[in-house]
Amino acid sequence: QVQLVESGGGLVQAGDSLRLSCAVSGRHFRTYFMGWFRQAEGKEREFVAAIRWAFLNTYYADSIKGRFTISRDNAKNTVFLQMNSLKPEDTAVYYCALAPNSGRYSDANIYDYWGQGTQVTVSS
Repeated sequence: QVQLVESGGGLVQAGDSLRLSCAVSGRHFRTYFMGWFRQAEGKEREFVAAIRWAFLNTYYADSIKGRFTISRDNAKNTVFLQMNSLKPEDTAVYYCALAPNSGRYSDANIYDYWGQGTQVTVSS
């Protein structure tokens, strides 16, 4: 059974930083992409960032480009999302997800495994 466990969320002020972590455990075929998505209250889930596990290619949503950085630690099977210059509009539940096969990295449907989510709240 594959498990993804996020951590690092919290309540911060605008302009602050947070670092989210997502630890992957359990056997699975492979990791092609690891992604971060978020869902604000009353809104649809949206793509935030993704990393192609084997080659470290990174991809970002325009709304967070230049402020967020995705990275991974292969030895620890963990993916990170460094979030700087946080804004109130970044408030959401953040989910990490694992895609075992290639596809459109921003498409949630290619991700087979999901974490439980971690709340990020940015006050103005």
